Amino acid sequence: MKTYRFRNGDSVEAIGLGTWKSDPGKVGDAVKTALETGYRHIDCAAIYGNEAEVGAAFDEIFSTTDIKREQVHVTSKLWNTAHKKEDVIPALKKSLTDLRLDYLDLYLMHWPVAFRPDVEGFPKSDDEYLPLDEAPIIETWEAMLDAKKQGLIRHAGVSNFSIEKLEDLRQKTDDFPEMNQVEIHPYLQQQAMIDYGKKNSMLITAYSPLGSKDRPDPMKSDDEPSLLENEVINSIAKKHDSTPAQVLIKWAVERDTLVIPKSTNPGRIRENLESAEINLDDGDHAKIKELNIPYRYLDAEMMETESDMYQDIFDD
Repeated sequence: MKTYRFRNGDSVEAIGLGTWKSDPGKVGDAVKTALETGYRHIDCAAIYGNEAEVGAAFDEIFSTTDIKREQVHVTSKLWNTAHKKEDVIPALKKSLTDLRLDYLDLYLMHWPVAFRPDVEGFPKSDDEYLPLDEAPIIETWEAMLDAKKQGLIRHAGVSNFSIEKLEDLRQKTDDFPEMNQVEIHPYLQQQAMIDYGKKNSMLITAYSPLGSKDRPDPMKSDDEPSLLENEVINSIAKKHDSTPAQVLIKWAVERDTLVIPKSTNPGRIRENLESAEINLDDGDHAKIKELNIPYRYLDAEMMETESDMYQDIFDD
């Protein structure tokens, strides 16, 4: 399994199990299956609403098998309602309690957007957002760095940050994010972001690598393109006697990104990890490179305000 290293030498395996959209009653079993299959990287978030079940799975695995806590990389994320500097560590501690852990390997600021603390779900009007002057990103970031100093997390990073927003943050901190988790797949290849990460010693995690077909209907568009049904991807899969999902996962890894496919199906969980055994050739990569549209499955419209407070979140 390919691994990547953080700046202090800590390692993380390239393929992790994503838990977004994993149903209650299934996500715990998925985590246990993944760890027993050989995964050592689990991606979580407070907003997913399933960290308590994931935590119960961790507790069972770490207490009844030879798998130790320190062998497993666990990521969680700070939700948008906890961006005020005084709210960051309490939100983190809630995730730690739910996950039944003493520390996180990686904590990410989930979005460069702040909601008022009492908002449930997504804001329904602009007055449910916190303007950036009330919750500046740098203050949220500094609170996350304080969590690292306290030993609650080993590494801090961000998610859904554009290069423009990363550059703005880089001018204000000496401790730059060690990770940016963003949507990456053949329809949205984000080569500039990958290059930016390498230049700044920042790892990149690709989410929605399979196209996020099972995300909630309000987040979907009519007639959106399918990655798993794409003719090029399927022809490459047939060539390598593999599945389209395995091709998409291995493509992400071979572009030097971490990748976190979600599944609660034991067979697919195993297949996703087995993608490490596939070797795509230059011809495969050349064909896939031509698929870049670009197209976002998560366009962030549900985050954007009618006013210019939070507009064009990805700075596209």
